[in-house]
Amino acid sequence: MSKKILAIYYSQTGQLGEIISNFCKPFIAAGHEVDFVQYHMQQEFPFPWTTKSFFSVMPDCVLGNIKPLKPFSLKYEKYDLIVLGYQPWFLSPSIPFNSLMHDENFLKVLADTPVITLTGVRNMWTNAFEKIKPMLINAKANHVGTIALFDRNLNLVSIFTIFHWLVGGKKDRYLGFFPLPGVSAEDIAGTENFGKLALPYLEKNEWGGLKQEFINVKAVDPKYHLMFIEGKAGIMFKIWANVISKKQNKSFWLAAFKYYLLIALFIAAPIVWVINMLIFKPFLSKHIRRKKEMLLKLN
Repeated sequence: MSKKILAIYYSQTGQLGEIISNFCKPFIAAGHEVDFVQYHMQQEFPFPWTTKSFFSVMPDCVLGNIKPLKPFSLKYEKYDLIVLGYQPWFLSPSIPFNSLMHDENFLKVLADTPVITLTGVRNMWTNAFEKIKPMLINAKANHVGTIALFDRNLNLVSIFTIFHWLVGGKKDRYLGFFPLPGVSAEDIAGTENFGKLALPYLEKNEWGGLKQEFINVKAVDPKYHLMFIEGKAGIMFKIWANVISKKQNKSFWLAAFKYYLLIALFIAAPIVWVINMLIFKPFLSKHIRRKKEMLLKLN
C-alpha cells in the first residue's frame, strides 16, 4: 500500500532542499507519494546577507522568537511520515523553523506522526537539536530518527567559506583556493542511502530500530570537540541575546557581539579547546560517551 510522506523545509541556498530530495528518492522509487513543501516567511530574510543583517537576527534566534509565515498548504491532513528539515542559526533553531513549530495547522499534522529530522550545517548542530527535541515532544510527534550532515573541513576554514557563501550568494571557492562551502556534493548524494535504510521501516510502520541504524552508518555523528565549543558558546550567546534584546541602541550592541564572536572563534575557542584536550578529556571518556548517548536519545 502506498505511503504518504511530507517533506517540509525552509532553505535560502537550496542545500537543504537538495539533501531532502536525495533522502526521499528511495520512497518515490518504491511507489510512495512525497509531498515536498518549502515554506517561506511573510517578510523574507535577505540572501545574500549583509554582515549587519546577518548579526541582527541573533537575539531572536537564540531567544526562540517567531515571525509570520506565508500561508502554505499541505496535500493531506495526515501523513505516514514527516521528513522535517531544519537549520541552526547562531547555535539555535532558525527563526523560520521556530515559526513553523508554532503554526497550529502544522502542529495538528505533526501530532502522532513519525518524524525524521534532517539538517545540513556548517558543523555545529547539537545545541539546536537539543532545543528541537522538546518541541517535538510537546507536539506529540513520534521522533524516530535524525540525520545531520555537515561541512567536513576544519572549523576555522569553514568559518571563512560559509560566510563567503552567505554574503556572496554563490557556492564557490573563497579567494579561488579555499574548499567549497557547505555539505559536500558526495555527502548530499549519499543521503539517498539513508533513505534506503528508512524505507523498510516506513513500509512496515515499525520504527524501533531506525535511530540506531542511522547512528551505525554515521548519518548522525556528534563530534566531541564541536560539542565542547558549542556548550560554552551557547551559554554566552544566551547572555548576549538577553542583553541586546533589552537595549534601545541595538546596532551598537550587535556590533560589539560581532567583535566578541570573532575574538572567541579565532583566539579564545582554540586556546580553551587545546587546554581541555590536553588536561581534561583524557579523564572524561565516560562522561563524553554519556553526553553523546543523551544527545541522540530522541525522547
